Amino acid sequence: MLSKLSNILNGLSSKKPLKYTLYLTAIVVFFALILVPPIIGILIKAPAMQNFLNQPALVNSAWVAIGNSFIIALIVAALDLLAGVPLAWLITRGKSRWLSVLDTFADIPFVVPTAALGYSILLFWSSSGGISSLFGHSLVSPGYLLVMLLHFTFSFPVVVRVIVGAMLDYKMEYERASRTLGAPPLTASRTVTFPIIKPSLIAAFSLAFARSLSETGATFIVAGLVFQNGPVFIQDLSNGLKAGTISLATYEGGTVFASLILIVVSLVIFGLIRLLGQKLTLPFGKGLPVLEKKLSYKKAAWSRNGIALAVFLFIVLIPSLFVALPAFQAIATGPTLTQAFTGQGIWSQYWQSLGLSYGLAAIVTVLGILSGIPMAILISRKTFGKLPSAVLDVLINVPLIVPSIALGVSLKFFWQGVPGIPDFLLLVFAHLAITYPYFVRSMSAAMERINVDMEEAARTLGARPFTVFKTIVLPITKYSILSGAIIVFTRSVSETGATLAVTSKLITAPVLLVTWVNSIRGVIAAIPGVTALTVGLACGILILFSFIILLVLRLLTRKGKV
Repeated sequence: MLSKLSNILNGLSSKKPLKYTLYLTAIVVFFALILVPPIIGILIKAPAMQNFLNQPALVNSAWVAIGNSFIIALIVAALDLLAGVPLAWLITRGKSRWLSVLDTFADIPFVVPTAALGYSILLFWSSSGGISSLFGHSLVSPGYLLVMLLHFTFSFPVVVRVIVGAMLDYKMEYERASRTLGAPPLTASRTVTFPIIKPSLIAAFSLAFARSLSETGATFIVAGLVFQNGPVFIQDLSNGLKAGTISLATYEGGTVFASLILIVVSLVIFGLIRLLGQKLTLPFGKGLPVLEKKLSYKKAAWSRNGIALAVFLFIVLIPSLFVALPAFQAIATGPTLTQAFTGQGIWSQYWQSLGLSYGLAAIVTVLGILSGIPMAILISRKTFGKLPSAVLDVLINVPLIVPSIALGVSLKFFWQGVPGIPDFLLLVFAHLAITYPYFVRSMSAAMERINVDMEEAARTLGARPFTVFKTIVLPITKYSILSGAIIVFTRSVSETGATLAVTSKLITAPVLLVTWVNSIRGVIAAIPGVTALTVGLACGILILFSFIILLVLRLLTRKGKV
């Protein structure tokens, strides 16, 4: 059966009209479903921008907030690389059988719903019940530093996931050859490994940068009263509209202004990253190899791994899971756990929302892979030329830059003119727009690492395009495909802001948890049965189920069964 299907696909792949139809379909899907709707949705409300520009105080606040967005995003993305690469190295180069578990734990901050993650970071670093209890006062108050800690926490898994995929795909023979010629491990890595996986390093930095720019809900929770970045500024406008302190035209104009500035400046930065990143080389010098030799072996290597693990555990993982600690208390009490797993009271809605979240994430992941692979090939292989490839590579990032709440609002503006479109389809479109760039950037970076001569040699020997993809491209990029799919799945499961903006009828698990968290914080009226214990157990169940799903997928892939 499989051989017949392979023969059919081989025959179809040899027909140029069908091949270019596939590529054009990928482009149409990208523009029609992912890029154009949010942009048009923003531009529809562009006339309201004049009303906003007539208020100098708000305009000045917007510029300061946007500047904060870029400062934090650039700093956090650089820190993510510095901390993420050593952890990815440990995961892929270590010998312990427990490293698959560590690899899966690295995805945990991506699974926690963004608002719950912000609440967890706030509790851990700033409340009397967290680490601050050891010092007798708030260790990190809401504001600039706490926002940076939050953004580092939720963007760190993106970097680790992309680099782990690149290093698992990378063939060790080149590095071993360098080691055989006398190069210490770190020198071999700097001169051989990192230049080969440089596209993935650039992609990881870009994704972390974009992820920091767009996050809204979690940032708003930890920002405090004196700090604003772009998304928080938009959220403040939304709150002002609800409170009646600003007009609808001012809210829409401010949202359009902030979103357009974020998009335009970010596209320039991404263009520079693409242009300069390819020319950037790691430093060489007489003293550097001597230092690298000292840092490559025994105690230095243990220290390096220890620091990488410490940063991950104490700055990323534990603060992310702090909100779920009451789950252990719920297990001890018994009745709460029984109520949860029998679906009593508020838990009935929880299980429905959890099923919706996982079903939606699975659909979005499949659609992202099917539509993302052709686009990644177009970008990496420059099928239609260098300039179109460069333009597509930059435009891919646009949905990542738009603050998630603004993306959801703009999508709603665009699709509300289409009669009869179901809410579930709106959710699929919104989540696909948010997650699609993660897969394409991860996959295109993996494709760029493949020597084109290998594919050309296979074609010269008579291999058809599908056979070349199946026997050369797929084995080399398998782990990057898995890494991209994991990012898409976890990002969809945790998305809150865009989901809230697109529909109020369908409630995913993150949206329900946001409602419960707001009930505890007094933002909305108290919900009967919702306590810190309830929220902790709900977060714990979501994290546990997601952890099991990701671990099973990763173990199957490592064994070569997927």
